[in-house]
Amino acid sequence: RPRIYFEEWDEPMISGIGWVSELIEIAGGVEAFPDLATRKSAPERIVTNEDVIAARPDIIIGSWCGKKFVPGRVQERPGFGQIPAVRDGFLREIKSTIILQPGPAALTDGLAAIEAIVAEWLETRAAAGAATAAQT
Repeated sequence: RPRIYFEEWDEPMISGIGWVSELIEIAGGVEAFPDLATRKSAPERIVTNEDVIAARPDIIIGSWCGKKFVPGRVQERPGFGQIPAVRDGFLREIKSTIILQPGPAALTDGLAAIEAIVAEWLETRAAAGAATAAQT
């Protein structure tokens, strides 16, 4: 199961709210910051570069409310090159309109988007494992 950091905002970095954490778990991922998911207000869910580096997410999902997620800006953060998601190029966007507003869209489209990202990660891991096995 991939460890997932869901970033709701970039300046300051804010991790995902509770229902997003639940959707990550349902989709087959592991929430990188489960303790923060229960906090309702955004200021209570602020994380630092060091927090994200220590969490070592396999996948980073950005859903910056009202603006486009820019993977390059995430990759350029100090120390992020050592994070598996950044090293392996697993930074993905989910539009905020389908996941950050509680309701049917988050439960259907938002969940489907996370499931697709998790499935892509699993397929990539399986392919890498098969390639490694073929070399031995």
